[in-house]
Formats: sequence, C-alpha cells, structure tokens
Amino acid sequence: DFATPRAVLTGHDYEITCATICAELGLVISGSKEGPCLIHSMNGDLLRTLEGPETLEGPENCPRPKLIQASREGQCVIYYESGHFCVFSVNGRLQATMKTDDKIK
Repeated sequence: DFATPRAVLTGHDYEITCATICAELGLVISGSKEGPCLIHSMNGDLLRTLEGPETLEGPENCPRPKLIQASREGQCVIYYESGHFCVFSVNGRLQATMKTDDKIK
C-alpha cells in the first residue's frame, strides 16, 4: 500500500519552519521562514492568516515563527525568533503578546 496525501496545503512563499495539527478542531497551523502563519482546514482550505507582532511595527520586521502549539479550546500560541510570544484565537484575533529575552527551545 502506498500512502497518498489527504490534502495539499498551499499559501506559503518560503520554507515551512514550524507546524501543528489540532485534530479536535480539524486544523493545521503552519509558519514559514519569511511570512505569516496560516490556518488551513484538514481538507486543504486556507482559513486564516495570523500576522505576527513585527508586522505591526513595519514591513522590514518580518515575523519568523519558530514554534507553534494549538489547543483543543481554540487557542494558538506562537513563538517568534524576535522573542515574542503571541496567543491567537483560531478566528485570527490576536489575544495577547509578550516579549522575552530568554532563549526558548
């Protein structure tokens, strides 16, 4: 038996640096090297774009997501290279942000 993809997710212009799957909500959230994080359905439909905090400060500060985690309650936590933590709802609304100088792995 050969495995076949269930869906092909499109929308990123650069390589994917992090991703998570929330099976309970049927979502895939991914972040790329030079762009925003995207929320897709498991069927491959692009649902939302999550703009990081650097986007608000200007286009020269492109967000670079490193870690993503989603909860079954509909919260998504993203850690960016710049040291920002952001909490988004699955509707794409930025709910909280925090900056840290600590190295997070």
